[in-house]
Amino acid sequence: MDQTTDTNARSSAILPKKRIDAVDIARGLALLAMAVYHLSWDLFWFRLVDWDVARGAGWRTFAVTIAASFIFLVGVSLVLAHPKSFRWKAIFIRFARIALAAAAVTAGTWYALGDQFVRFGILHCIALSSLLALPFLRLPISASVLAAAFVFSMPFWARSDLFNHPALIWTGLATAPPPAVDFVPMVPWFGFVLAGIILARIGASFGLFGFLSRRQANNAVWRGFAFAGRHSLAVYLLHQPILYGLVWTAITLGLTTSPAEIEFTDNCRMSCSISHGGEECRQICRCTLNTMKDEGTWAGLIANPQDDTLTTEMRDAYAMCEAQEITR
Repeated sequence: MDQTTDTNARSSAILPKKRIDAVDIARGLALLAMAVYHLSWDLFWFRLVDWDVARGAGWRTFAVTIAASFIFLVGVSLVLAHPKSFRWKAIFIRFARIALAAAAVTAGTWYALGDQFVRFGILHCIALSSLLALPFLRLPISASVLAAAFVFSMPFWARSDLFNHPALIWTGLATAPPPAVDFVPMVPWFGFVLAGIILARIGASFGLFGFLSRRQANNAVWRGFAFAGRHSLAVYLLHQPILYGLVWTAITLGLTTSPAEIEFTDNCRMSCSISHGGEECRQICRCTLNTMKDEGTWAGLIANPQDDTLTTEMRDAYAMCEAQEITR
């Protein structure tokens, strides 16, 4: 028996047949972190908070860590799913499900976000990686180590303008990738899948998963995380629309005041104070803001503050409210 066959035999012999709660819990915790990030993004998008989720170094590190954990767990799950032989039907069903979800994300973000739509996000990366990683479940672990090192090194020497073509941006080697709210290309992210395979196979050879399988979730909290982890695709697809909808609903119902509204009101009252008293200005500026909201001007002005037409409508609303307050 050669070394590769012996390693595979020893690993598969001690892999448990039932699901391991610890792996599902890890995935569930990653989902929680992702929900925290996306909720923060939604709050930032609606200007309810002033921290820069899009460009802040800490937030970017948080996002990268979340994505890396998901993709790392893809490698771990592949090792657990195919200990002795490839279950091809399950492989292609899983691939089709994830690919379809990825296509839905692309279509939905194209409709909602225009040029910043998701061309190749985390689901696209997981779908393709799940196929490309299969040979490394049977090759020697050393081959996976070399492949991972190769993939992680590519951004430093393989980038080229040739990969700027829209059909090649999935590689991650473009010198000018297009703007997107989610971009998880194969380089360097496929390296995290390989890292998951490497550590899972090493762990399996030492009986790690047998040990973990005997320690199942024993309370409602951990069982909840395990449940979310087992249904991670559904949770991933649903959580952001739900969070976005909740934030939008809170704003629409007037349950919260955004920093943009506070800033507008402060600036309005400062200008108003030249001609009127404090209470009059408070009423005039509140009336102006509410009028713009009712007429649909406010949302447009937030998105395009330099728009001359919208600025004129804002001044007209102010003049109307000022006249109403004076004649009261």
